Amino acid sequence: MPDPDDPLALAEYAPGGTVALTDAERWPTLDVAGAARLDAVQRHPLAPAWVHRTGDRLTADGVARAQAALPVTGWLAEHLAIARRLPAYRRVADTLGELRTWPTVTRDDLLENVSAFVPLDADLDRMIEGSSSGTTGRALQIPDDIEEVARSFHLLVTLVAEQGIDWRPDPARMALAYLVHQRQAFTYTSSISSFGQSTMARLNLHPSQWPAPGQRTGFLLDQQPQVITGNPTSLAELLHPDLVAGLRPLALFSGAMALSLALRRDLEAAYGCPVIDVYGLHETRPIAASTDGGPFVILDRRVHVEVLDGSGHPVAPGERGEIVVTAGENPLLPLVRYRTGDFGRLVDVAGRPALADLEGREATRFLALDGSLVPCVDLTQQLQAGGARGWAVRQGVDGSVTATVVGGATGQIGTALRRLLAQPVTVTAVPTLLDLGEGKPRRYESEAPGT
Repeated sequence: MPDPDDPLALAEYAPGGTVALTDAERWPTLDVAGAARLDAVQRHPLAPAWVHRTGDRLTADGVARAQAALPVTGWLAEHLAIARRLPAYRRVADTLGELRTWPTVTRDDLLENVSAFVPLDADLDRMIEGSSSGTTGRALQIPDDIEEVARSFHLLVTLVAEQGIDWRPDPARMALAYLVHQRQAFTYTSSISSFGQSTMARLNLHPSQWPAPGQRTGFLLDQQPQVITGNPTSLAELLHPDLVAGLRPLALFSGAMALSLALRRDLEAAYGCPVIDVYGLHETRPIAASTDGGPFVILDRRVHVEVLDGSGHPVAPGERGEIVVTAGENPLLPLVRYRTGDFGRLVDVAGRPALADLEGREATRFLALDGSLVPCVDLTQQLQAGGARGWAVRQGVDGSVTATVVGGATGQIGTALRRLLAQPVTVTAVPTLLDLGEGKPRRYESEAPGT
């Protein structure tokens, strides 16, 4: 149950509230040594109160498959053949030839009927459900494949290796720490079956989740994660002097929001390791990566990128347009020409295609009346809990806040935002998502000092 003394607490984030599987189902290959390592993290005296309990569900055969990248030779033709049989294209399949003849797909198409984009012969025994809040905030439930999720971890291993670093399982260290920094979040620890049954954890760095002084720092220093991943909001917490003095990561990964060059440089200077910025969406999986703050080089995997104008036609080489992705890594969601809503230029970097001047999502924070900074993800949770389908929240230079929402209980939303920011919030309801603005409207903006 949520904390009765916390009016903003949501039931889905109550510790243990969503436990469903047995440990044998979560980790079919877990041996005695792996179980002992996992138990040591779960029961660590400085560990947070884990909200969830999850595993990779990989069989021995699944472990072997997850460790190997999918072949890319000829993948696109095979991918289009699979997509032609999707229910979404049943009525127009005969008109679909090479890639340029296919219509583009938007997030709204998936929201309307995501099942139409799932192959009829898909192995649903390997399916888990993921959620993406997207640009407008309306949650999209995405079918994820357990082996593809595990393979994405090995993509990180490959990207680290390309920086000249040999990342191997170390029984004395946690393999991966996935950091978030928000008021409420799913947190858990798990075993990576395909990486020597090393441990990993999703950790919420928000101070409210670590009631004892020094608990957060002590836990991280004791686990010594080999690689740390997060968004700019959570990675900025790593600049705390106590963490800089004690952590020894092999590499840092940033994603989900725009990583500023200044934060990149600060992290590189603090830890003396590569900082790899990955661009991707939950729907498409990782698309490209930047290791130096320059253009994002398209990854060597089943992903094809186009840049189109507003009419859906390719722009001239090097011209700016919308990034459209054909993604073939997830067998449960074989997307063709998916419009990301992000913009950039397709350029060449050392003979490889790359995305320059990428306009992605920003790590917006809001200034509360007490001077604290509230990350926008905290607002997202309350807006979604109130049933809003989309929204735009603005904070002026004077600190005043207005929220424009589509759908939902505006009274509940207003009360929650006022409690979160400890100040008045003006909430205005509009009938459609188009009323939030054309194209890809920014969900959050703050002009308050220090944000």
